[in-house]
Amino acid sequence: MACMKNYILPILGIFLAYYYYSADEEFKPEMLQGKKVIVTGASKGIGKEMAYHLAKMGAHVMVTARSEEALKKIVSDCLKYGAASAHYIAGTMEDMTFAEQFIAKAGKILGGLDMLILNHITSATMEPFAGDIHLVRRSVEVNYISYVVMSMAALPMLKQSNGSIVVVSSMAGKMASPLVAPYSASKFALDGFFSSIRTEFSVTKVNVSITLCILGLIDTDSAMKAVSGILNTEAAPKEDCALEIIKRGALRQEEMYYGKVGWTSLLLKNPGRRILEFLSLRNYNMEKFINN
Repeated sequence: MACMKNYILPILGIFLAYYYYSADEEFKPEMLQGKKVIVTGASKGIGKEMAYHLAKMGAHVMVTARSEEALKKIVSDCLKYGAASAHYIAGTMEDMTFAEQFIAKAGKILGGLDMLILNHITSATMEPFAGDIHLVRRSVEVNYISYVVMSMAALPMLKQSNGSIVVVSSMAGKMASPLVAPYSASKFALDGFFSSIRTEFSVTKVNVSITLCILGLIDTDSAMKAVSGILNTEAAPKEDCALEIIKRGALRQEEMYYGKVGWTSLLLKNPGRRILEFLSLRNYNMEKFINN
């Protein structure tokens, strides 16, 4: 009991203070000026808005999605908005070869990479799961495995720039969500993988930040169409959401929660999990991690 008071409770207090009380560092748009940034899923919705925000901040912007026509217009708009440069490469993230080669081509065009924003998803409808294994496989491959492929391909460049990986996820990847089981599974996978390698980076002194963005319902056309007549909740604006994602990535924060219901983040942050993760590191041979 005395050990708990002297050891566990102070740690609990520190974590609670960190997650519920600490003030955010101030964001300045100049943080992105001249930075080389990739945005996936950028032909519409949140991805398009992020590209426009980055352009207005003077970043070098590289966008990708399946629609070449949409990307051409976005690149043209980005240049009008003040981007240091703007480029696109069209393709599908169902093709892992394309996903990997895209990073190599983008890095060559940009001359390096400072921030990788992973935002693409495969299309899905809201309905009870009826055993469609193809949908599960496609959701996992596009929404999760392609993220891993692209992150690992970009890692050498991000190590050189002490850069950032920004992973756009969902509240469906933090809590059980009916009618979107394959989508939810892919988003839970993002949390497990990227939270784990964030810890590995911390232990092995890899100065690449990972920001996991947990989004509620956002008023994109595709989201509003999917939830119409099914989900009764207010959507948050995509323009503000896009800006918040960029801010949190630039500030190198571990997680971001965004939606209309503010108190949701307090429940999803789960400091108990973080305490267990912190304490469990004592069971590992840390020197072996560092030496390797």
